Amino acid sequence: MSHPDDPTHGWRLQTLEVGPLQMNAQLLCAPASAEAILVDPGDEPDLLLDAIADSGCRLTALVCTHGHFDHVSAAAAVQKVWDLPLLHHPDEGPLLTGLAASRAAYGFPPVPAPRLALLPADALPFAGGRLRIAHAPGHSRGHVLYVWEGHALVGDVIFAGSVGRTDLPGGDFVVLERSIRREVYTLDDATILHPGHGPDTTVGRERRSNPFVSGNGS
Repeated sequence: MSHPDDPTHGWRLQTLEVGPLQMNAQLLCAPASAEAILVDPGDEPDLLLDAIADSGCRLTALVCTHGHFDHVSAAAAVQKVWDLPLLHHPDEGPLLTGLAASRAAYGFPPVPAPRLALLPADALPFAGGRLRIAHAPGHSRGHVLYVWEGHALVGDVIFAGSVGRTDLPGGDFVVLERSIRREVYTLDDATILHPGHGPDTTVGRERRSNPFVSGNGS
């Protein structure tokens, strides 16, 4: 699924649903500078690599919102073509180094471990602009959001009408609720939320009607 160009930067976001858990990988392209960022390389590396090639952009960063296996399992395969580390929040280190065990626990075959590096503290430079990095734990300890004008890549923090599960290691509903209130519901109502699974939504829609975390502060 392709989204309309960002009117501020001319950036273009493409959502690629991959893997048996139907995870949304996100390819953000800046056609003017021919740069791209791949967020959450979860599965089907050939599909991801084809999308990068078709975009006409060169990959300048490979990043994840968090370290659950369905969001990072294709990273090493992508790195064979694009020599970039997978950037992550430091609190996600244990999840990422435990990728093989996580996949085995759910009956998936092993994949090569990706090369890792830490994200910048608060912003990721891109094509003359930047993506703000917001730490939003609760689904996992080191989950982050990537935010720019009118858009937020929210991973598994919040979905259309739902929120991320908190019964996995590092999950905590109280912490997740706080993250949603502080980092999602404080964005402009018109901000489009691009989640890690399922359809896009908006801040206003979730603030008004999300049954798990209401927007009234209660």
